[in-house]
Amino acid sequence: MSNSENFVIALDGGSGTGKSTTAKIIAKKLGITYLDTGAMYRAVTLAALDAGLAAEEGPAMDELLSNLTLGFDSENRILVNGVCRESEIRGMKVSSNVSIYCALPSVRAAMTKQQREIGKKQSCILDGRDIGTVVFPDAKYKFFMVTDVKVRAERRYKELLEKGEKVTLEEVLNNLVERDRLDSSRATAPLKKADDAIEIDTTHISIEQQVQKILDYVGVVA
Repeated sequence: MSNSENFVIALDGGSGTGKSTTAKIIAKKLGITYLDTGAMYRAVTLAALDAGLAAEEGPAMDELLSNLTLGFDSENRILVNGVCRESEIRGMKVSSNVSIYCALPSVRAAMTKQQREIGKKQSCILDGRDIGTVVFPDAKYKFFMVTDVKVRAERRYKELLEKGEKVTLEEVLNNLVERDRLDSSRATAPLKKADDAIEIDTTHISIEQQVQKILDYVGVVA
């Protein structure tokens, strides 16, 4: 693949479809930037919860967003105002609230602006729910990942257990179902497959296989 001009790979789908893991591997193989948009929305949610702000528009939310500085360290861990909060944004507290906060137009506008600014400066891959439809509708490559919700729940349940979270499989499943409902029905930038996105079902394939599928489409053989 030629590196003469910047390009964007948009990778959308629901929670637990393997988007983030796949995007990180592809970024490494192609030598491009991985922009973890989900981590950005989780960071906003964490900051709002820390500040005791309800998920509603208003001066307080505007002030939080204007004073919030997000970034990533050398290991791609989220930095919130210069402090690594990676482990905290992945917990159930944030997972149970992120769909509510990220539905706010002000939050989505602020994050979309930051993501577009980064994408203009360098080739990158982004995973999220509205990358191919809203953030980068003109992205050169668009993919939409789908996975059976029970398989997604089992994957997320295992991840949380490994991190020491005390949750049940039923709780994780219910959380995913509710997040899908909220993400797909919100008025601003809902979870939706772009008309020109290539759908990849990851239910019965490995991470390595889904990575290769995408690389094959972009013209790179790992």
